[in-house]
Amino acid sequence: MNHAIITVNDLNLWYGQSQALKHITMEIPEKSITALIGPSGCGKSTFLKTLNRMNDLIPTVKITGEVRYGGENIFESEVNALRKEVGMVFQKPNPFPMSIYDNIAYGPRTHGIKSKAKLDEIVERSLRDAAIWDEVKDRLKKNAIGLSGGQQQRLCIARALAVEPKVLLMDEPTSALDPISTSRIEELAMELKEKYTIVIVTHNMQQAVRISDFTAFFLLGELVEFGETEEMFSQPKDQRTEDYITGRFG
Repeated sequence: MNHAIITVNDLNLWYGQSQALKHITMEIPEKSITALIGPSGCGKSTFLKTLNRMNDLIPTVKITGEVRYGGENIFESEVNALRKEVGMVFQKPNPFPMSIYDNIAYGPRTHGIKSKAKLDEIVERSLRDAAIWDEVKDRLKKNAIGLSGGQQQRLCIARALAVEPKVLLMDEPTSALDPISTSRIEELAMELKEKYTIVIVTHNMQQAVRISDFTAFFLLGELVEFGETEEMFSQPKDQRTEDYITGRFG
């Protein structure tokens, strides 16, 4: 197994009185794709958002346990520094209402990069890494809102890559897209794992099988099973996993 880039130890999370995550312990292997699967409301998106502290914004959230990244507990580190390392791509593409170029340059600028030559280089590299450079290179000054849904999602991936994160969190990144755009994003994810660690929430079990190296199965806030995708789908160790992947429930 690859070296773990994120180590989660006895993580619990409550929204008010209701416990959404229960005693989650797992290691996320670096430079690989880990899929989080399970029925709606099972905690997988909550878990994903905890990895870059997106849940901190919710006033009633209480968290115990630890998530270690780069040797320190993320709940003790500075949130902006963490989010530079751990980027996020959401379910619905959400480009900023500005030019394609400015969407990508936005993050690097907030981190103090002013030089036009340097920004040009980052914009090109990020769009190339997100497999959309050839489609947009002649219209960088045009508003990003004019792109198709699949292009917008690749633009959002490029925007996340622009600040050079190590980890990319994806919350059902293809659920709003057509099959062709979906397969492009899947191919892209498989290329990106050479440089980045990807954690993806997916509702689509076939997607998990197609693209992920490791799978975590969540049920009612618990991590039921975690392991190599191939093994989990062919020989699940837990009856609940087997029931879920064979479609007996959920």
